[in-house]
Amino acid sequence: MNQPSVMVYLMTGFLDSGKTQFLKFTLSQDYFQIRGKTLLLLCEDGEEEYDPEELKKYHVVVERVERQEELTEDYLKMLDKKHRPKRVVVEYNGMWKVSDFEKLKLPYGWEMEQKLTTVDASTFQMYLTNLKPLFVEMVRGSELVLFNRCEDIKPLAGYRRSVKVVSPQAEVVFEDEEGEIENIFGDEMPYDMNAPVIEIRPEDYGIWFVDVMENQERYRGKIVEFTLQAKKYPGFPTGVFVPGRTAMTCCADDTTFLGYVCKCGKEPEPEDGAWVKIQAKIDFAHLSVYRGVGPVLKAQHIEPAEEIKEMVYFN
Repeated sequence: MNQPSVMVYLMTGFLDSGKTQFLKFTLSQDYFQIRGKTLLLLCEDGEEEYDPEELKKYHVVVERVERQEELTEDYLKMLDKKHRPKRVVVEYNGMWKVSDFEKLKLPYGWEMEQKLTTVDASTFQMYLTNLKPLFVEMVRGSELVLFNRCEDIKPLAGYRRSVKVVSPQAEVVFEDEEGEIENIFGDEMPYDMNAPVIEIRPEDYGIWFVDVMENQERYRGKIVEFTLQAKKYPGFPTGVFVPGRTAMTCCADDTTFLGYVCKCGKEPEPEDGAWVKIQAKIDFAHLSVYRGVGPVLKAQHIEPAEEIKEMVYFN
């Protein structure tokens, strides 16, 4: 596949979440320099401002969009003809639906290269409570979600799960004044990692779902046991299914089924939609459904189980 002639970077986040600060730093870095012009499309005004002289040094031209109605396919074509950019960076308005931009037909040669999201951790819970659908659209499909101004480490594990339920492959980074914060989960998990069989309670499934993907060596070869619902997807071979749970993303009408691939082995394959209690050994493999390496459960025992009516909540 040929590389697009114009790479588009979409920067999302609520007002004063650090979008401008992040872009000012990125645009000045050696690794981000290209031959040709970068078009910076500003869709809101925050407290941070760009230095015009600095932008000139990096061959960046700026266009401002005051109203969402102005951001149309024809407008983008006009900018393409006016500037002939080699790269486009969009600092999107935090109160506009990201899906509206993603639905736009981009000019010929333009192609979405990366979607990134910044979050002010000090105001995140307020925005999540009041504007959750907007946040879900921001992080869905994001390759990087950066939480800054992290003053309290306690809620960060929950914040990570809120992102992972929407965008499992996203890299989630937390920063305070000293830089990146590591090991936000700590070494303590709500289940016994040293038990011969690790029992994952229904209320801990979300924690396990995130942690097993991000700390693969911790779980390789471990045996787990939990009650999940079986899903059979088109194209899956006989003896392979996905056990998982339904999780709420932003509202009762916006849910996602979260699970990992399971091989039945000698165990009988459950019917699609059946609830089962599974004991399985965890391995990892490169699968297209993960777009990389992810967990593969190898069933040691499968038996019918009662339905768990509660959904998984990631906040």
